Amino acid sequence: MPEINSTQTVAKLRQSVKLKVPMTWEEVEIAKSQIYKLYSYPYANGVTVFIRDITQNRHQENEMKKLERLNLIGQMAAGISHEVRNPITTVRGFLQILQSRSDSAKNKEFMDLMISEIDRANAIITDFLSLAKANVDSTKMLNLNDIINRIYPMCQADAFNCNKEVLLDLGDLPELELNESEIRQLLLNLVRNGLEATPERGQVQIKTYLHGDSVVLAIKDEGTGIPPEVRDKIGTPFLTTKESGTGLGLAISIGIANRHNAKFDFVTGDCGTTFYVSFPLKKAIEEDLNKNK
Repeated sequence: MPEINSTQTVAKLRQSVKLKVPMTWEEVEIAKSQIYKLYSYPYANGVTVFIRDITQNRHQENEMKKLERLNLIGQMAAGISHEVRNPITTVRGFLQILQSRSDSAKNKEFMDLMISEIDRANAIITDFLSLAKANVDSTKMLNLNDIINRIYPMCQADAFNCNKEVLLDLGDLPELELNESEIRQLLLNLVRNGLEATPERGQVQIKTYLHGDSVVLAIKDEGTGIPPEVRDKIGTPFLTTKESGTGLGLAISIGIANRHNAKFDFVTGDCGTTFYVSFPLKKAIEEDLNKNK
């Protein structure tokens, strides 16, 4: 196995044989996209090695950790939002009163700035609260394409303002059980992220299609891709590579996907990033429920 010569596995095997002790370690250098767990058991005439592919297990563990972080932050958001919003609302109200006085004209610019910053703080709290929302009772049977078509003019306006374009490629879809408000938010988050990543005169594509037992929403940009060092942390609240970003957009989108039992994934590279949200059809959900009974 010449591919292991430059990895820690050779050293670990030699150490296990030399010390005559069993050893266990993980290896990622043999195949860059896979994670292996190796067990070596030395005996009189050599060593027995078991190699186990733990890639899927590790990915599932990472996803569970992300969900736990989202749930924790969601609970925090619900707990502190009321206490934070009350003083913010009070301060904004007094600023508006002061702004209406005749002697405040000379300070109007500063007051406008303060009100603007208060509104920005309030918007961040609103986004933060979205992590805690669970509007499962507000779902109804809808066609994803209809929701996209309703918000498309808003996406076009955003694109026009930054000299870019949003294209639609919508396939024939069955209805899904969706919360329209949340799906609109997910779409706007992903499209606006795509527009921010795409250079001028570039395009963001919204595509839908049926794949097996799932309806797939794919949003593709023409940016330079997600940096390797943050790919495994995508969806972590407050993680952002933008100067003015809050790092909540993708966390909220992943939360919305999870509440719809949808799978959230992405493919990224030098030519851009595509985010995929795969919504299971109702029959697929029912089959899963029957299996778990």
